Amino acid sequence: MPKHEAPESFRKIFSDENEHRTFAKVFDYSTIHTVHSMAKQGHFDVLEFLISVGKEAHVFRAHDQNGEFRAVKIYKTDTSEFHHMTKYIEGDIRFGKMKKDKHQLVYTWTKKEFKNLELAARAGVRSPLPIAFKNNVLVMEFIGDENGNPSPPLQKKPAQNANAFFEEVLVQTARLYQAGLVHADLSEYNILNQNEKPVLIDVGQSVLLSHPSAAEFFERDIEHVVNYFRRKGVVTDAESAKEKIRTLLKEFKPKQSPKKPVQRTPGQRKNARSKPRTQKSKKRTSLKPRNPKPKKSAHASKTK
Repeated sequence: MPKHEAPESFRKIFSDENEHRTFAKVFDYSTIHTVHSMAKQGHFDVLEFLISVGKEAHVFRAHDQNGEFRAVKIYKTDTSEFHHMTKYIEGDIRFGKMKKDKHQLVYTWTKKEFKNLELAARAGVRSPLPIAFKNNVLVMEFIGDENGNPSPPLQKKPAQNANAFFEEVLVQTARLYQAGLVHADLSEYNILNQNEKPVLIDVGQSVLLSHPSAAEFFERDIEHVVNYFRRKGVVTDAESAKEKIRTLLKEFKPKQSPKKPVQRTPGQRKNARSKPRTQKSKKRTSLKPRNPKPKKSAHASKTK
């Protein structure tokens, strides 16, 4: 099968033939197969139109079989823009040693964005809820109005009340920090304006607080945000913004991350109950003590 040729059923995923042709020209067969697979799994039903086009990824509006809108982000695997990804993945304890293969790098990036969105959601950050991912395809909550119009980035739709919007951006930045993340690319381009409320997007490059460059990225985020809002008339500076975030972190309730219950089938539960309780103790007794005491020889005991 030619590189960009797709199965006939793949055409049904698109509401417009032009979108299908554009997609087939931009993405390779592996991506086409992944999109088709995720649609068959029910994560979405139809890709409707492009929301945004970037050097690294395209974002489509989609809907599922119930008519619910979805955002489908598809990273391009044949782009040369991924050389910068390494510094955001290396040092992340969640992914270990990274392969240099470009496809694997993109797949890891997609997985990283999904996991970052999960962390953000648990901390109550206004960001898209993650739904599913596979390879270089990420399905998320659609951010827009009830009619399906996507919310524009702050760069295209400035806030009516810049002061109030800026304060709310700091709240979301603090919540993201509480989740254990630094955005690492926060600006007016990666903040959506949804009904005059900020929504943080594009968290693929976001890093854990344990990342070696987390402090540097945080400083850069604050600088970018402060500079933008100062141009919009907000009286602020980087130090006061960071102090506000520190105050917010003290006010927030501690994170709660309860352990997920282990799901077992009835057969598994029965087998678990039937295991003898002494199994672990037997395993322990077979281990040698860390600091064994030397045994006294019979000759030594007689000479005493």
